Amino acid sequence: MTFFLREREGSLIEQMDRPDCELRRLRRSYARFPVINFLLARWGRNYEQRIRPLLAGSTATTLLDIGCGGGDVVRRLARRAARDGFRLAATGADPDPRAHDFATSRKASDGVRYRRALSSELVAEGGRYDVVISNHVLHHLSPAELAAVLSDSERLARHLVLHNDLRRSRIAFLLFMVAFWPLGPGSYIHTDGLASIRRSYTPAELRDIVPPGWQVERNGPWHILLVYRPPGAGSA
Repeated sequence: MTFFLREREGSLIEQMDRPDCELRRLRRSYARFPVINFLLARWGRNYEQRIRPLLAGSTATTLLDIGCGGGDVVRRLARRAARDGFRLAATGADPDPRAHDFATSRKASDGVRYRRALSSELVAEGGRYDVVISNHVLHHLSPAELAAVLSDSERLARHLVLHNDLRRSRIAFLLFMVAFWPLGPGSYIHTDGLASIRRSYTPAELRDIVPPGWQVERNGPWHILLVYRPPGAGSA
């Protein structure tokens, strides 16, 4: 146990990432992600403190979620903005057709749309968004893919980038193993969640590899927030 989780296990492959995984279990996993994200990912706090100050009353603020999966984060943020009287044009992008099909099957607020696309494809189109986010994506990427996504994010964002990911620790692994097993049956939530923690970074590891201009910040006890503000963008 002394050495367990001391190093990142980036070579692990999660079941949901396999092209031949069971579709019914995959869709159940997407359907249960809102519970995980509501309890742990702290997007409500990040909306209040970082995204809401950028919203304008008369014009729509644009937001891109890279690797949106089932799309629950963009739907949640759009609902929060609408309740506050703001217009948030939120786009969830994911290259996986299974994620895209699930996301488009969910009821969403006006202004939410989904793209089956990589961040590099959106850059090639000349896409620009006021805010760029991702949730639990970074640990899935190879070092080259991570560098590419950060570079794409810099080119896509006008004002703010927030990449939220798991923070690797033994206590996080043990608590998730015990507390979230009820969400496991019939889905990949439990097994893949534990694998995700083993694949995730510590703050020190991320600080060693991110480009200049990126900040590694704490996002509660279980998450890391990678923050970038383009030169000249207003702070939130």
